[in-house]
Amino acid sequence: MKLGRHSKTATLSIARGLRRPTYTRPDADWEQRLHRLLGCPYPCKVSSEFWALWPEVIEGLERKGVRAGPLSFKGWNDGDAALVRSIWCLTRHLQPGNVVETGVAHGVTSRFILEALDRNGSGHLWSIDHPPLEPEWHEQIGMAVDGRFPDRWSYISGSSRRRLPELLAQLHEIDLFVHDSLHSEHNVRFEVDRAWAALRPGGAVVIDDIDANRGFWSFTRSLPGLQSLVCEAEPLHPDLRRFNKKGLFGVILKEPNHTN
Repeated sequence: MKLGRHSKTATLSIARGLRRPTYTRPDADWEQRLHRLLGCPYPCKVSSEFWALWPEVIEGLERKGVRAGPLSFKGWNDGDAALVRSIWCLTRHLQPGNVVETGVAHGVTSRFILEALDRNGSGHLWSIDHPPLEPEWHEQIGMAVDGRFPDRWSYISGSSRRRLPELLAQLHEIDLFVHDSLHSEHNVRFEVDRAWAALRPGGAVVIDDIDANRGFWSFTRSLPGLQSLVCEAEPLHPDLRRFNKKGLFGVILKEPNHTN
């Protein structure tokens, strides 16, 4: 749940009681289903890798005076174990070359993507983020990454509306896309429609905070037959703004090409 400046209004909308999507029941067995769709055994050893790294990252933030979780970055969210775990497993199992995310904040998700790419031995992360206007927050951007893996990470400052189309045109094809910027239906569709067109067969899209707007639902309905999962978040402490005190995120997998 890391959010750039132009993504922050979503939290205010949630707090004001934004009408949530009709279909909010999460898939109780989403991790098992995700691994089945990926053709990987479950439980898997890479999940164990995640749990070994998770406390190190969170405790590292705490030593710097950051209490990760809901309301942790300028009043917005950071540090959801379920979301980050899903992205960790996708990165380790899909072995992506090109990963694109929107939204950075403290960089918890960024750190885990970079750690996974490093363990894979290949791949690069491009992170698009519109930093807060207040300069005092700038030193906290990407704090969880802490300068690690500079050869694998490109931070792109600016709105996804300006930066994402040109980045996708430059990369031509991506393997994994993570939406965690402005959580409005309009922006979700802007980002995901474009990322999906660039996504390779067999790749994946992860959309955070799908209970905040109807973007995930309208996208999956626009392409019948998509393999998608509705997953319940695991924030470090309850998020009282959310209908389930946790929130939801979604995963969409693109059908691979099958050759004889």
